[in-house]
Amino acid sequence: MKKHLLFALLVASTAQSQPKPVAGDRVPASYSTSYQPPVFTDPQRNEKIKAVFPAIDNLFRDYATKNHFPGLAFGIVVDGKLVHAGGFGFTDVAKKTAATPQSLFRIASMSKSVTTMAILKLRDEGKLRLDDPAYLYIPELKRLSYLTSDSPLITIRHLMTHSAGFPEDNPWGDRQLDDSPADLIRLIEGGFSLSNVPGVTYEYSNLAFAMLGAIISKVSGKPYQQFIDDAIFKPLGMTHTVWEYNKVPPGQLAHGYRWQNNDWLEEPLLHDGSYGAMGGLITSVEDFSKYLAFHESAWPPQSSAETGPVKRSSLREMQQPWTFNNLNASFKYPNGRACPMVSSYGYGLRWSRDCEGRVYVGHTGGLPGFGSQWWIMPEYGIGVVAYGNLTYAGMATVNWAVLDTLIATAGLKPRMIPVSKILAQRKAEIVKLLPDWTNAASSTIFAENFFPDQSVEFRRKAVQDLYAKAGKTIRIGELLADNQLRGRFLIEGEKANIEVFFTLTPENPALIQQLDFKEVKK
Repeated sequence: MKKHLLFALLVASTAQSQPKPVAGDRVPASYSTSYQPPVFTDPQRNEKIKAVFPAIDNLFRDYATKNHFPGLAFGIVVDGKLVHAGGFGFTDVAKKTAATPQSLFRIASMSKSVTTMAILKLRDEGKLRLDDPAYLYIPELKRLSYLTSDSPLITIRHLMTHSAGFPEDNPWGDRQLDDSPADLIRLIEGGFSLSNVPGVTYEYSNLAFAMLGAIISKVSGKPYQQFIDDAIFKPLGMTHTVWEYNKVPPGQLAHGYRWQNNDWLEEPLLHDGSYGAMGGLITSVEDFSKYLAFHESAWPPQSSAETGPVKRSSLREMQQPWTFNNLNASFKYPNGRACPMVSSYGYGLRWSRDCEGRVYVGHTGGLPGFGSQWWIMPEYGIGVVAYGNLTYAGMATVNWAVLDTLIATAGLKPRMIPVSKILAQRKAEIVKLLPDWTNAASSTIFAENFFPDQSVEFRRKAVQDLYAKAGKTIRIGELLADNQLRGRFLIEGEKANIEVFFTLTPENPALIQQLDFKEVKK
């Protein structure tokens, strides 16, 4: 019994002595000084992008006209800079006030990622955890009746990723914008209906983001609007972004409209309230481009100094696909090109990857009177934002067209990964062994799995057969890196080429664990 008691005390003591995670734990103890981030290699990239601007203007102008937009404003952000912007039509139809990149539009659910950025800032400061039960910050949630006895408690992460089990609530939620914080708590206290068990599926919820706003207020000790203003907008220099429309000078405010009976019917603007965290922001293209540029700055990962309100790693975390991929097998770009698309949700952001491997990150916005959307393409360093003052104006279609046109017309390529020192070394060692694999079995460059997977005799015969088909070697091509430890190159022969692919182990130094050869006909 004494032994058991001693063991129990030891376990308890050990558990109590375990250090708790703090904000500083998210910083690596050391890092490589030789790592080279991916880079763009086309010296004329910016000039080629600039040449596409007239075509982009035409795309937006034609889209606004075809879809009866009162007004539209847009911007193109490249490598962290607003390089082109414009506007068409009017923000106030009666007064014929021109829509410009300085006009302030309500951007609706584009606001959501700002809310999740504030949550991550509090997380990085050690003030909350994403997997904390939400009731720790909204005590009224503790009385929530779940659908099943095995339901997990709703967490902050569930709220951020639309997986809390709440029903899709766009028509209802859009009209709750000016509810007070007390209104929100009364709703929670009275109990509300769930459509799913938490954590099993994605269902878009504005209520979830209103709750995130309440959590930000609770943890920061400030109204969430003030915390976001102080912690995010001011550091980014976003001086023309507000929550309440009556704080906007009349000549700068975009009025919202509905197209009805071949005319524009003005929609009443809602005041700021507890649901602003889901869609209340009012901002200009010029101001929001600073936020978009900050998201672009997270790529590629690098060792330069941090300059933003949250760390680049937290931005990349926001931009990852966290919940429930959806395949659109019939997706087509606006030019009619078929290209299946898979989509998911990050933290207040949508994530999509098309059939060509191109990744898009951003969010749509829609409220009575307004529609908006932004995308960035992290691997290409480009982004677009567009606003319209028409009810639920669908901006995604034109933004797809703009980015697709920009890539195709300018011939843009994603960043190239520089070849790491160890990858270049292993390539040279591979070439030296070929085609006869002399002394390969005694070489120190192969991992322990390599020859048990395929014998040296088998590998020798396969490669010699390929060399015979290829004929005399003309040149060894450049190594193209997939990452720091994987790459491929061509052995160019008179009759055919041989593609060589290899990948290294996580050991230090990294060894060759896989080496494949494939004939490539000329």
